[in-house]
Amino acid sequence: MGRTKQPEIRERLLHACTDHVLAHGVPDRLAPLAAAAGTSPRMLLYHFTTKDALLREVLREARARQRRDFGELLRPRPDEPYPATLRRAWTEMTDGPARRYVAVFNPLREDADQRLWPGFRVEATTDWLEPLREGLAAVGRPELATVVLAVIRGLLVDLEATGDRHRTEQAWQHFVDLLGAGPVTATVPR
Repeated sequence: MGRTKQPEIRERLLHACTDHVLAHGVPDRLAPLAAAAGTSPRMLLYHFTTKDALLREVLREARARQRRDFGELLRPRPDEPYPATLRRAWTEMTDGPARRYVAVFNPLREDADQRLWPGFRVEATTDWLEPLREGLAAVGRPELATVVLAVIRGLLVDLEATGDRHRTEQAWQHFVDLLGAGPVTATVPR
C-alpha cells in the first residue's frame, strides 16, 4: 500500500513552483522547479503525475494571481478619475511586480498549439473586459473596453518585443488622454 497524498504538501509545492515560474519563466525541465520547491523531480511527478500537468496547474495559479492583481489595478476608485487609474495600472504592469505576468503569459498567447492551456487565447482576451467596462462606465464609455484592452495588450507585446519603454509609454499616455477627452469622431474622406 502506497503513501496517502497530502494536499497541503501539494499546495505548498504548487505555490513554490508558481513563484519560480513568475520569477524565471517556464522551464524546459523539472529540475529548476524541484530545486525552487525544495524537493525532487520525482516528488513533483508523484504529486502532479506529469510535467505538463504540473505546468498547467502552475500557469492556472499564476493566472489567478494575475487576475487578482490586474483586477485590483483596473478597478475604478471613487477618489480617482479612471484615466488616472489606467495610467497607474500601466505603470504597474510595465514597471512593477505585475510585469512578471506579461513575461510568462505572452509566450502562451503566441503558442499556436496551445498545448499547455487549450483555450488560453480566448480566456486571456475576455477576462479583462468586465473590470475595464466597469471603470470606463465612470467616464461614460463602457463600450470602449475592447478597444482599451486591445491597446493595452498590443503595447505590452510591443514593449516585450522592442524594449522601447519611452515610445510605448508615450503611446499609452496619448491614448488615455483621448479617453478623457470624450467621444472622438473621425471624418472619413470620400
